[in-house]
Amino acid sequence: MKKVGIIGTGEYLPKKVLTNAALEKMVDTSDEWITTRTGIKERRMRAKNEATSDLACKAAKQALEDARLKPQDIDLIIVATITPDMPFPSVACLLQNALGATRAVCFDISAACAGFVYAISIARQFISRGAYKFALVVGAETLSTVTDWQDRNTCVLFGDGAGAVVLGEVKSGGILSAYLGSDGSKKDLLYIPAGGSRMPSTHQTVDERLHYIKMQGNELFKLAVTLMAEAAQVAIKEAGLECKDVDLVIPHQANIRIILAMAKKLKLPREKIYLNIEKYGNMSSASTATALCEAVKEGRVKKGDIVLLDAFGAGLVWGACIIKW
Repeated sequence: MKKVGIIGTGEYLPKKVLTNAALEKMVDTSDEWITTRTGIKERRMRAKNEATSDLACKAAKQALEDARLKPQDIDLIIVATITPDMPFPSVACLLQNALGATRAVCFDISAACAGFVYAISIARQFISRGAYKFALVVGAETLSTVTDWQDRNTCVLFGDGAGAVVLGEVKSGGILSAYLGSDGSKKDLLYIPAGGSRMPSTHQTVDERLHYIKMQGNELFKLAVTLMAEAAQVAIKEAGLECKDVDLVIPHQANIRIILAMAKKLKLPREKIYLNIEKYGNMSSASTATALCEAVKEGRVKKGDIVLLDAFGAGLVWGACIIKW
């Protein structure tokens, strides 16, 4: 089997910034309340003419340029998203057309906040077995479109953005391990009730605000800490390493208290944890993707470093992977 690694990264964050101060004027909340409980100061909002595929395209172009590849070189496009432009066709197909990546096989995956880790794991399998040479993996979301801006418990959390990576064969290092998990019995902890076949869209579902994110935060908090820590431990062990060998953890940016509690369980110091939640909030599948891209851009990831990606989200789903850069 071929060794597979990340050979290009790219990100896109919309220009519009929604600060905690602005949210204070929209709902009964405060900057202190939001910052203390989540670690979030601001988040990005899409422009009115920007859909998820538009964000994905801008991030993808950066990743292709960084990898020194042309769109026609890409064999596979996987987009992780829970906020597609439309039910079908897939964002990946829309992205293929926008890029001109005419040779690529395209599909989306729906694994919420763990989507980027899931997509990397899937793409790795195709490349390692020789089915494809280069894969473009994107985490892209416009969560502002499914956020209830009257619900102070959820509207402070979410933002929009996209991160992309190009995967290909590498001579050494690369993705050393990946571990994924799911538990559908906890589906009601984080979901959007209406808009699917279970509850098709009607005037009533719109009036009852059932097309927005519903969340049971306290229960999710405890599960997120436990499952992210367990996923990390399994992935580290499968890579033949120990926690102390990890140079940088890039976690899903949902809540700073979750992240720090997870790091404590793994006995990892804060300086080994990459954080950008203060600037962007929770962008679901785009969170881990953009955090990885920013960490690379900032020089926090160096050749030979052991990097841990770790995420948890609705489903419930969770996953972790170890990359030797």
